[in-house]
Amino acid sequence: MITDQAIAAMIAAEQDRYVTANPGSAALARDAARHWHRGVPFHWMLDWGTPFPLFAEKAEGARLWDVDGHCYDDFCLGDTGSMFGHSPAPVAAALARQASRGLTYMLPTEDAVVVADELARRFKLPYWQVTSSASEANRAVIRWCRGITGRDKVLVFNGCYHGAVDDVFVDLRGGVPELRKSLVGQVYDVREHTVVIEFNDLPALEAALARGDVACVLAEPAMTNVGMVMPQPGYLEALRAACTRHGTLLVWDETHTISTGYGGHTATFGPLPDLFVLGKPVAGGVPCAVYGFTAEVAQRMEHCREEGEKGHSGIGTTLSANALALAAMRACLTEVMTPTAYAHMLPLAEELAAKTGDVIEQRGLNWHVTHVGSRGEFICDPVPARNGSEARAKMHGPLEHALHLFLINRGVLIAPFHNMTLVSPATTSAQVDRLAEVLDDCLKTLIG
Repeated sequence: MITDQAIAAMIAAEQDRYVTANPGSAALARDAARHWHRGVPFHWMLDWGTPFPLFAEKAEGARLWDVDGHCYDDFCLGDTGSMFGHSPAPVAAALARQASRGLTYMLPTEDAVVVADELARRFKLPYWQVTSSASEANRAVIRWCRGITGRDKVLVFNGCYHGAVDDVFVDLRGGVPELRKSLVGQVYDVREHTVVIEFNDLPALEAALARGDVACVLAEPAMTNVGMVMPQPGYLEALRAACTRHGTLLVWDETHTISTGYGGHTATFGPLPDLFVLGKPVAGGVPCAVYGFTAEVAQRMEHCREEGEKGHSGIGTTLSANALALAAMRACLTEVMTPTAYAHMLPLAEELAAKTGDVIEQRGLNWHVTHVGSRGEFICDPVPARNGSEARAKMHGPLEHALHLFLINRGVLIAPFHNMTLVSPATTSAQVDRLAEVLDDCLKTLIG
């Protein structure tokens, strides 16, 4: 049994250890606070729960070094941005080559042809567009779906995350839709245009779609941002059928579930969506995202454009599909995100799940481990969640904080959100063993 007192004691001890071990990061944190709001160039960099930010010096493959010279086995990998390893050689070479030839032209390049062909072949959708982030791609997709259907509502699942898109910041609390308090500066009630239901709840889905005002369902095939919530057998197929029956477009956001396998969850298990979003790792960590769609959706888009005024559509930015991003995406898709890469990642992720599961069992803890391909998570509860409400109820913030600090102080990085891990093509069995060993030491300390 792990007590609250043991958790508090570990957090205090590990904070002290962190401060002592990282004088270089401490000095940089003081300097950065002069002009960076809250001391960092982007506020998510504070989400690790450390007394001050850990300043990185470099990263390569599945390892990262900080400014104090510590080396880390990296299972966070830029929270998916570097899921296929830090600075893969083909991507680094493509960036260097393109950098001397111009970074952005607002014109297509030869790389655009190769990238589009590869996306269509891999993900089974014929038409594509590029944005600068998955947030931007999801925002564009929602606008297109509303525009071509003439419907105003988007349906999302409780506990979802689809980037910085206002429309999705709605949760169910006790069965009642509530705006997330984290949505800063929102001046209208997005619940007027957003429907939120629980994942895996078919009756709620049918009831919501039957009203005929939902333009699209925006979902991950398996939820990954509220802990991991897996689809129950047959649920995704039933979701696909319900969308078709009610004239609602189905959008898969595979920014995280690309970990499932070559072609993501869609190509591995199906079913095919009407639209598909992929961001973060698609260009090897260079800011970039894509969205694809069927021929029917493309035709409806053109009809929508013909009816509207030509010019600004509210979709895209000047730097979307810039030459540097396309060069990186071509290299990443054709030389990094390969079947060979997945052939290494998937068995090693199984090994990681088994070894962390063994550690948990040997320490007598009634927790469980789950994973979606190369993305895994150990959850401090015995029963897998079926929806966002159950997943939230299983979270233990102080315990997760203690675990993260302990691992960081011993050279292991996992995602700062929950207890999530990623295995890359560069990750080794020795690194998996090390994570399991450090986790075992942590649990042994907590249990006493």
